[in-house]
Amino acid sequence: MPRALATRMAARRERKANQRKPETFIEHVWSWIKTIVWALTVVTIINGLALASFVVPTGSMESTVLAGEFLFVNKAIYGPSTPQIIPFINLALPFYKLPPIIKPEQGDVIVFIFPGNRDQAEPDNFEYYLKRCVAVAGDVLEIKGGRVFVNNKEFPLPKTGQFYQLTPEERAAQYESERYRTFPPGKGWTRDNYGPLRIPGEGDNILLSRDNIHEWATFIRREGHSVNEDRLLIDGKPVSSYTVARDYVFGMGDNRDNSLDSRFWGFIPEEDVVGTPIMVYWSMPVTSNREYVRLSDGSYEPKPLTLFERIKAVRWSRIGTFIH
Repeated sequence: MPRALATRMAARRERKANQRKPETFIEHVWSWIKTIVWALTVVTIINGLALASFVVPTGSMESTVLAGEFLFVNKAIYGPSTPQIIPFINLALPFYKLPPIIKPEQGDVIVFIFPGNRDQAEPDNFEYYLKRCVAVAGDVLEIKGGRVFVNNKEFPLPKTGQFYQLTPEERAAQYESERYRTFPPGKGWTRDNYGPLRIPGEGDNILLSRDNIHEWATFIRREGHSVNEDRLLIDGKPVSSYTVARDYVFGMGDNRDNSLDSRFWGFIPEEDVVGTPIMVYWSMPVTSNREYVRLSDGSYEPKPLTLFERIKAVRWSRIGTFIH
């Protein structure tokens, strides 16, 4: 070891040994505050640049991942960013994202910033969602009888995906009411019969008229513009077309009959795809699979488990599972 380096290390150890320890209550509090702030800073930087933790909130991706699972997420692959949130308090921060190593591709499981419900230009809260990318900018997507086709080629249900075993007639009856809830508004599509729809990309030119402005109004607002649907104005100027500013992807849950996804709230900006899950590092159920509670509308849902019940039911076999 070079003499100069050894000397510096010895001096550093001496300074640390001679550093006065906190004595008063105020000094102890201040010492703890500095430690907590330092820890939060380190976690926030790592969370933005390389590796993050994600908790699966729902069963929309079963059985690829299960509700209540904790995942490690690779955030470097689609472009590391400055911190997007302050951990633990979930406070959103302005962020800058670096160019991606690779772009999201069809079949990737992606973690992304939720764009908001169908008619929202901005979401109520900053949230990360998890879905599978089934189509990217420039692709044409269509769903026929629950089967997904991209550019006229079927994109099969993943091996770990799920589907209700219903007849075509039962499926049509069950999803008829969704015609007023799916994206884009006014199309009257259902989760089972959807499209064809082209996934927009940067530079695409969308022709606008009074007949279709309602379909695209929220999309254009999400790109940062004001829209007057009655007068066909964007940012106060009359228009007959709109040029798309960003690339987008289309996300769906592997639990295709039990997933609210791009079919209901729209496209995902490619720049808002923050990572892909690597593996499950902890897994415990959120709800009971045997007990149900009745809701005010007369329907039933699985009974939520207490923390003690969840710990007792840890899914040990899922820990260490890699996500594909």
